[in-house]
Amino acid sequence: MERIFEVLKKPAVYYSLLIAVLAVVGGAAWAVYQTQIPPEQPINFPHNIHVGLQMQCLYCHPGAWRQASAGLPTQDKCWACHQQLKKYSDPAAIVPLEEWPVELQKLAGYVERNEPIPWVPVAIVPDHVHFNHRPHIAAELACQDCHGDMSKVTVAENPQTMNMGWCITCHQKKTVDDPEKREKLISCETCHY
Repeated sequence: MERIFEVLKKPAVYYSLLIAVLAVVGGAAWAVYQTQIPPEQPINFPHNIHVGLQMQCLYCHPGAWRQASAGLPTQDKCWACHQQLKKYSDPAAIVPLEEWPVELQKLAGYVERNEPIPWVPVAIVPDHVHFNHRPHIAAELACQDCHGDMSKVTVAENPQTMNMGWCITCHQKKTVDDPEKREKLISCETCHY
């Protein structure tokens, strides 16, 4: 053991180990940071405009009523509204496609090619977590409680790091007055089954 400490005291060994430790810690920090960057989307969907028009989250994300994934809107769902905009559909007022906003041009392209929009999910839980939106909706949580105020953003991004500690903290806050419910909501098998 003494011999190991003697070797470790040598400046070359000491600095090499220090650099190795810093590289590992730096790499881990970079990897965690990368998981928090919102992915690039095929269409920069302006949530703020749609929320401002009083569109409900569940109109575009109906899966939240019944399953883990809230679902992402299809090109048909988007086009059902956008084709009805007078300046894009009325022959007398038609605006040429090349003069449409860029994001609407992208949408029109997906519709024309009958190709699904390859949305990239933003809020993804690991495979060992079994999350379902339905009980959260039944508990009268609003979408913005977890996903933030979409009236203030264009492309969706998570306003906070969604991890087990964050979920448990919320479950604890929501069950302060109900110990039986608290025990169930902080039990491992509630989310890991």
